[in-house]
Order: sequence, then structure tokens, then C-alpha cells
Amino acid sequence: MVITYHGTQFFKIQQGDILIAFNPPQKTNRFGATIGIVSLNDPDFNGVENLSYGDKKPLVISGPGEYELKGIFIQGFGVPVVYKKEEKINTIYHLTVEGVRICFLGVLQKPILPEEIEESTTEVDLLFVPIGGGDVLSPADAHKMTRLLEAKITIPMHYDGDKSPQIKKFLEEAGEDIQPAEKLTIRKKDFEGKVAEIVILKQLTS
Repeated sequence: MVITYHGTQFFKIQQGDILIAFNPPQKTNRFGATIGIVSLNDPDFNGVENLSYGDKKPLVISGPGEYELKGIFIQGFGVPVVYKKEEKINTIYHLTVEGVRICFLGVLQKPILPEEIEESTTEVDLLFVPIGGGDVLSPADAHKMTRLLEAKITIPMHYDGDKSPQIKKFLEEAGEDIQPAEKLTIRKKDFEGKVAEIVILKQLTS
């Protein structure tokens, strides 16, 4: 699988001919996706109209529930949040892609998960965690979540650029010094032996 980061919480995961788009903003170029996943109904994260291109039209997942497409199993869990001073529901997603267990926290604000979510998000291979503070987790609280979920690899998101103070603080919390990469290319077997590894991805244009 190949993972690229396109700013805020917008990620693309390519697995063979399947393209999964997480939290595409309304201001993005149009492209064809297989699955579009939205954590919060806000223009920052819900530009699913841009995921259809030519004869490609995605399955759009935008809330709690259980879903399956082409062998990809997805569970969504709703958590109340306040974003831009409005009460909304953030959906945390747990999905399995080619045996890789992924947890995407979305617009999480507190380093606490309801019990049913913790039970369903054990043994996480790949964790996407917001670190920007304000309406999402602070770098310190984001680090607490990485420890709580014991993810093998964590990818931070929702921050202001590769050299932002949020990234610096998050890496200080983890005791790491990591250079950003253009993309992450990884297979299920590559997770073997990994413990609390952090990957910083450069923000690419989309």
C-alpha cells in the first residue's frame, strides 16, 4: 500500500487498483476514488463531490456504522466534538486493508476513547492522529493516544507544515527526530517487529 498526505486530514491510500481518500476538503482537485471516508461534516473534510472522475464513483462513508467493499472492512464510531464552535459528531474509523489494521481518529479532541471503541481498535498497525491543538488533540495528548492504542506506526496529521511547532512538540514527546518522507510504501509483513514508530509525511499538492 502507498500512503500520501495532502494537508489537514486529507490522505490517499492506494492498494492495487483501490484508492481510499480520507477527509478530502472541498477545495481540492477532482480525481477518481474507490472509497471516500469522511470524519466530520465540514468543508475542511467533506469534499466528496471531488472524488468522482470519469466513470469512477466512490462509495462514500460519512458516519458511524459497518461497511464492506472489495474485501475492505470498515467500522465507524461516533464521538461528540465541538468544531469551529459548533457541536458535531466526529467519526473514528477502524478498517482492515490487505490485513493491515488502520485506525483514523479524525477530529478527536480528548485523549479518551469510549470503551466500545477501545475494544474494537486493539492491535492497530497504522494510526492517523491529529496533533494541531485547538479543535483537535494537542501534540502531548496525541502522543498519549499513540501509547493508548499501541500502534506499530503512527502518522500525525492536522498541523501547519513540516517544520511547524506542533510537529516539533510531538516528536519531542516521543523522543524522536524524524525527517519527512514523500510517501509511505508498506506491506503487512513490514509491520512485524515495529513498535511505536512515527512517520512524518510531506504535504503534497492535490
